[in-house]
Amino acid sequence: MSEPETPPRAPAVVPEPTIDMNDPDARNRAISATLLPGFVGTSVPDALRTRFENGLGGVCIFGYNIESAQQLEQLNDDILSVAPLAVIAIDEEGGDVTRLNYADGSPYPGNAVLGRLDETELTEKVGNSVGFALRRTSCTLDFAPDIDVNSNPDNPVIGVRSFGSDTALVARHGAAATRGIQSAGIAACAKHFPGHGDTALDSHLALPVIDRSLDELRERELVPFRAAIEAGVLSIMTSHIVLPKVDPDAPATFSPRILQGLLRDELGFDGVIVTDALDMKGASGETGIPEAAVRALRAGCDLLCIGSETTDELVGEVIAAIDAAITAGRLSAERVADAAGRVRALARRLERLRSDIRALPATQTGAPVGIERSQEAFDVRDGALDALRGDRPFAVVRIETQANIAVGVAPWGPFAQTAADPDAADSRAWAEHPEHIVAEVDAGQDAVLGGILAEVPEGFPVVVIGKAVHRYPFARRVVDTLRANRPTVVVDMGWPSDDRAYADVATFGASRLLGRALMDLLDRTAASGDER
Repeated sequence: MSEPETPPRAPAVVPEPTIDMNDPDARNRAISATLLPGFVGTSVPDALRTRFENGLGGVCIFGYNIESAQQLEQLNDDILSVAPLAVIAIDEEGGDVTRLNYADGSPYPGNAVLGRLDETELTEKVGNSVGFALRRTSCTLDFAPDIDVNSNPDNPVIGVRSFGSDTALVARHGAAATRGIQSAGIAACAKHFPGHGDTALDSHLALPVIDRSLDELRERELVPFRAAIEAGVLSIMTSHIVLPKVDPDAPATFSPRILQGLLRDELGFDGVIVTDALDMKGASGETGIPEAAVRALRAGCDLLCIGSETTDELVGEVIAAIDAAITAGRLSAERVADAAGRVRALARRLERLRSDIRALPATQTGAPVGIERSQEAFDVRDGALDALRGDRPFAVVRIETQANIAVGVAPWGPFAQTAADPDAADSRAWAEHPEHIVAEVDAGQDAVLGGILAEVPEGFPVVVIGKAVHRYPFARRVVDTLRANRPTVVVDMGWPSDDRAYADVATFGASRLLGRALMDLLDRTAASGDER
């Protein structure tokens, strides 16, 4: 990869033309500029088009908005033809969390594997490749990289989305990913400030509490954000978590102490602060989305990610709530005008970058990481694969657990590969194995285990494939029963426990690429002819 251009530092705010917040139309447009809703469909709805004509700041693209790269490019170009300064955001982390490959799984390894390989140049190449893939679809803002330090192995929402549990490692790879994404003319968005890695709850479903002092945050969670800011990251996303030793009264998204005091004043970030989705329980479970939007703006957020499948009615309710809060004196007009100015400044910068970089070829072509390189990051327990040796087939038990909302229902692991390309040689080879037996999270355990044992002959090796297997009692029971009755290899494609008790093989990610790498490893082992 050629040396990327020096990524621009987050710009000082370039004032937009003075907004007369006493003018109802100007105020409405300023409020609208701070909003980033999702929408339903694969083309621009008429109501959304009207919102853009009235100053809407942008949209967030989700997997269900995408049929193909060509369709997404047409959709985004249609948006930009109506609103050239629209921010078109997407959650493309290049791993388990993917939107571009929501239908068939990501061709990238994901952050945890990149962290284990620990080559910042490689991480920058992957970021550059992801950035150019987005640029070709006319997206402008990537909600990546995830720079949370995953210090809790039981974290239900971060896990393999993190580069690792070591602070310095996460910092250097977060900075490299930022440089890579932005070298393609796409704004990066480091997340989730001030750090979501030490949680045991998913903020999509609840409000996590992290009992760390400000000094402890400075030593661990804030270090990667400092590095990303130094690398020139253009936006930072907040997290819906409570830090009682820093601000006991409000989650980070709604805390001036955290956003203004820490992020703006102490860390010196002058770019755009984006909220994590306000439809998450940790943000709006008690107040509703319109009030959450008011609180986020008041705390210092600039761009409000409202959530998925946002109705036009809800957008109107959010605008009305913000307008009413200004009128009542609960939210200053100046704060809203400042937020709108920051969003428009970012949009103008991205418009210039698109113009300057559009004619340039991608500096990274092809997949930066292949199967063999991915396998180098796997953690394989000594002797774990011996049961598969001897050129004999093996059964596969697929453990399906509740989908992480950020990941969604995108195909994962080997099952993504067989779904994406059933005629490929490796997919056909897997089809020759005995039927995959699926253990569902809500299935009766006796029926599931009985069915597995009935279908798999005694002595026949079984490969159990799941994600974060140790976190689910039903999954542990399946594994324990199989281990007691059949030669069993457990593959964890999530973040395993530190003791690896339920991870004979840990892949540290479940992207389609890692699924192919796992298939290759298992098949080569089975064909090795070295039965022990």
